[in-house]
Amino acid sequence: MDDASSGQRDAPVTDFMVADPPTLRPDDTVIAAARLMAETGLPGIPVLADGHLVGILTESNLIAREAEVEVPASLGILDALFAPDVGRHFADEMQQVLATTVKGLMTTRVTTVLPGATLTQVATVMADRHINPVPVVDADGALVGLVSRRDIIRVVAALDEQAG
Repeated sequence: MDDASSGQRDAPVTDFMVADPPTLRPDDTVIAAARLMAETGLPGIPVLADGHLVGILTESNLIAREAEVEVPASLGILDALFAPDVGRHFADEMQQVLATTVKGLMTTRVTTVLPGATLTQVATVMADRHINPVPVVDADGALVGLVSRRDIIRVVAALDEQAG
């Protein structure tokens, strides 16, 4: 690896993230959110309430909403009368399918990175946790940007052009 490509991989995420990305509110409709995602081409959109990051709505959330729900084998009509807990997975799937607002569909346990995170660090977080995109927040937790796989791929492609 030459010095230029090493420097690019050490560059802070602020050099390649989407600054001031569009955001959603928990009470926005799923349809409006899907339209915004389609218009912007972003794989996910941060959800803010009172200026604070409370979740993220991703392509995966929207796709899961459209997928078939697997009903547990033990859930028959009579079983439902005697088995109040049909399993967390089933309950989560039902919530997604029935969601009409962003709040009912978004991911609430959001992995974030700080502005000083490097390309290598962000790529590692994305790969290890299977997430895309990742919000960038400052030390106070305020949203400052969004980084996606596409952003990282653009940097890698530019590195390849510089090397070639």
